[in-house]
Amino acid sequence: MVRLEIADGLVTLRFHQPYEAGDEPAYLAALEEVALVQGPFVLLTIFGGGPALSQGGDKAQALWFKRTRATMDERCRALAMVRPGATKEMAHMFQKLWRFPVMATADEGEARRFLAAHSPAERSAS
Repeated sequence: MVRLEIADGLVTLRFHQPYEAGDEPAYLAALEEVALVQGPFVLLTIFGGGPALSQGGDKAQALWFKRTRATMDERCRALAMVRPGATKEMAHMFQKLWRFPVMATADEGEARRFLAAHSPAERSAS
């Protein structure tokens, strides 16, 4: 299942069970939608640790990272990735892609607390 939710400066991209045949193209389409969000925003990705992308999907994702780097750096304030087996090394790898803070964790609550500290909604309320 792939689902994209956009609300109050929080963009949530989910890719987890139940997995379906059209998930890879839906995930890649969701990435394109993320790049169109008129920031500022924080990004929460929730992955279920399911099947890896195909070779073509990996290439498309890498091209998306490269093509949208400037836009993401301009609009996104932080990224928290939730996935089973997440490590600091994983976050470090993604941190090389962008200038905004990145964290990886298996705990969705921890990810949401991290994003709350960077949320444009929180900053405009202070």
